[in-house]
Amino acid sequence: MTTTRTFQTQGIVLKQTKLGEFDRIVTIYTREFGKLRAVAKGACRPKSKLGGNMEPLTHSLMFLARGRNLDIVTQSQMINGFLTLKSNLWCLACGLYIMELIDSFTAEGGENHPLFDLLLDILSRLSEPESNETTLRYFELHLLHHLGYRPQFRRCVSCDSPLKPIVNSFTPSKGGLLCPRCDSQEHHRYEQIDVIPPRLSLPLSVEALKVFRLWQSCDYATARRVRVDPELSRELERILHEYITYILQRELKSRAWLRELRREIPAP
Repeated sequence: MTTTRTFQTQGIVLKQTKLGEFDRIVTIYTREFGKLRAVAKGACRPKSKLGGNMEPLTHSLMFLARGRNLDIVTQSQMINGFLTLKSNLWCLACGLYIMELIDSFTAEGGENHPLFDLLLDILSRLSEPESNETTLRYFELHLLHHLGYRPQFRRCVSCDSPLKPIVNSFTPSKGGLLCPRCDSQEHHRYEQIDVIPPRLSLPLSVEALKVFRLWQSCDYATARRVRVDPELSRELERILHEYITYILQRELKSRAWLRELRREIPAP
């Protein structure tokens, strides 16, 4: 963090809460400083110049002053309000899910330029007409990578042998795949001590393994060209959801809204 009294940064608003009658506390993800919280004084006033710029899913150039407890947003110039994204209910729900992911995975402070760039890029992708479930899965995979939780899809996380193109098992607690032999041994340990095993692993099809391997190493334009049928899409989502839930040790509220919307409005 800079030690000057005032500073400026580009930031994306993750969330906001009211503070008193006219002020807001905003949580912002910035390129230079990572996540920070600040007070936007008067943002709730009808004619406030800060109001619209402090809404979640807004990318702005912000000017801040150091405060005793929280920094203070003094000025803000909107760069992108992602209006196309916000005008589509499904895309809006996806955007808010992404905001909650970033907020849940990051602590205040600690710059992460690649993560900021990924976030900014994926919000632009969500605004495109052809965005779909691939957009979310690609973001989740690369979020995990940039934060040090990259799942292992090439070697067994137990015996370190190269994984064969067969059904292997994903284990959230180990952050990757077990070969059939190691997965069987893992379950056998619980049988020996007569304990009902927890949900140790999830089967991962050959098709899902190929997609994950490709998406981990390619750009978004390439990932988008991969044809994913509904069954495979559900499998990819289930694997990443189980892993993310294990890391965070809780379910994300925004994901429940996504599930409800998916029942009412078929995802693209």
